[in-house]
Amino acid sequence: MDVSTGEILSPTIQKIRTEEDVERHIKNTIDADLDAPWIFVVDYLNTHKTESLVLLMAEQCGLSDIDLGIKGKSGLLKSMETRKKFLSNSEHRIHFIYTPKYAYWLNQIEICFSILVRRLLARLSVKSTIELKDKVLDFIDYFNQTMAKPFKWTYRGRALQA
Repeated sequence: MDVSTGEILSPTIQKIRTEEDVERHIKNTIDADLDAPWIFVVDYLNTHKTESLVLLMAEQCGLSDIDLGIKGKSGLLKSMETRKKFLSNSEHRIHFIYTPKYAYWLNQIEICFSILVRRLLARLSVKSTIELKDKVLDFIDYFNQTMAKPFKWTYRGRALQA
């Protein structure tokens, strides 16, 4: 989702979310504009801090010549925490921002999921997963043409009281 326009850029619909699915989705999104500086806002799901994402980002950012180490043993690939640190490095043309744990409402795609549920899925009846996928993709096209706009944060917060 492009937060500046509210449009969904690269819808990916799979039965499950594996490391390979996330990597393919990120690559397809980057391929939409190979020179753009991409910032991905993601939650703490383990598939957002994988070896394959580090390798993809190193390649896409022209960092293939650096020693990334060995997964589970050394270097940038040693742990999820070291991979997260590399992926969130804002000096890279492409990087990730991780929302705080238990703060799904900060991830704007979650707002889109809510709209999808209320406007389409709550009343939808389909006979196959293919039909479901087609309906969702049609809704995304409709959403981009008629409803997409940047979300405006309206919560002003209140001081905690004892």
